[in-house]
Amino acid sequence: MLTLEPPSPYTQLLDAEPEALLPPQPKSVRDSGLPQQLIVELIAKALYLGGKNHLPVLTTKLHLSINVLREVLDFMVAEQVAEVAWRGDSDIDVQYQLTSAGKQRASAWLERCAYSGPAPVTLEAYRAMVERQATQATQPCADELAAEFTEDFLAPVVQRMLGAAMHAGRSMLLHGPSGSGKSTLARRLGALLQGLVAVPHAIVVGKDIVQVYDPAVHRAPSPRQARVTQERRSSDPRWVLCQRPVVALDADMLDLQPDAAGGCYRAPPQLKANNGLLIVDDLGRHHVPAGVLLNRFAQAQELERSALSLAGGYHFQVPCRMRLVFVASAPPASLLDDAALRRVGYKIPVGALDAASYRTLLRQQCLSMGVAYDDAAQRYLVDELHAGSGLPLLACYPREIVSRVADFAGFMGEAARLSIPALDQAWISMFAGTDVERK
Repeated sequence: MLTLEPPSPYTQLLDAEPEALLPPQPKSVRDSGLPQQLIVELIAKALYLGGKNHLPVLTTKLHLSINVLREVLDFMVAEQVAEVAWRGDSDIDVQYQLTSAGKQRASAWLERCAYSGPAPVTLEAYRAMVERQATQATQPCADELAAEFTEDFLAPVVQRMLGAAMHAGRSMLLHGPSGSGKSTLARRLGALLQGLVAVPHAIVVGKDIVQVYDPAVHRAPSPRQARVTQERRSSDPRWVLCQRPVVALDADMLDLQPDAAGGCYRAPPQLKANNGLLIVDDLGRHHVPAGVLLNRFAQAQELERSALSLAGGYHFQVPCRMRLVFVASAPPASLLDDAALRRVGYKIPVGALDAASYRTLLRQQCLSMGVAYDDAAQRYLVDELHAGSGLPLLACYPREIVSRVADFAGFMGEAARLSIPALDQAWISMFAGTDVERK
């Protein structure tokens, strides 16, 4: 287990400005917290792969300030690893290239580690940032939750349980029949996570690089957030300002994934989800047993840290500050024993809609898809097709049914409308072996 090192100058700067979302730009190698040799290798690899580069171009590639790069490049020139290829009138209008000796060294460095992306931050700085952002998180209130789920037809008791769990930061298990909208509901909870967070492009652990930022889950601030957020231009470009992440677990990637081509490790979902929401969907259908998954993440959430391992067997700990939502279609008691169930903060049932909510949702889907609505056809769907088949009024059905009505009408070149024949046709295409099919 790693022990925390004394705070670096960089971390002290980070802690000194609590109002800033992004840390200040390092003005020196010492401020960056990185070993000079690591920056030397990143610059050399960039010059080896891209040829001669202007100083401003190198800042864009490596996400380091001109002051830091100039300090390291002066050292590289003195050591005859790099040289000035061209110099203009201004201090930054300079082109650098590798010397012959520098090319040999860069080739060896690339062979040992192919990573040539943005400069990382230290593990210490990442820990400090995650903890700082966790303490700044605001909790959703009842009005905000009601506004977010106003069109989801959630029972008041379910809304209260969701709100209490989110307010307390406790884990949840959404359970109910397939098609009841559990997974959609879990993702929607992410909209309740307010504010922005800073995510590093990468972190350095020993001599290895772990890529954290993932544009697929770390979304840019919304236009409204961008308008109200006035970040300094002198902030550290190694960090990206993002909305709080919502990450769906891939059970095949619970650990660091070596990326031979990229020369780094890719962060697992639980690391990407820090200061956000991690969704473990389809609990019980992964190759990892449900109890093992639940205990692993519940324990990490309780301890507020999780352990990761590099290929060489080096173990280290990262913060685990996230909201945790499990989703299961099977009854919880069939997936988890009593001890595992006790570790879940809230067990929240998500079932079928009542008839009034189902009718309202059907009408909304018709309106959104341009399908003419008809009350008689709606009654036939609820009172005949659903009641006759015993299928519950699940939230997934209105959209599927209405979209199929529109599909058939489009194929026939007709105006789409909700009618009894159109509903029969849509129903047959969705369910096999029904009474309608045999008419």
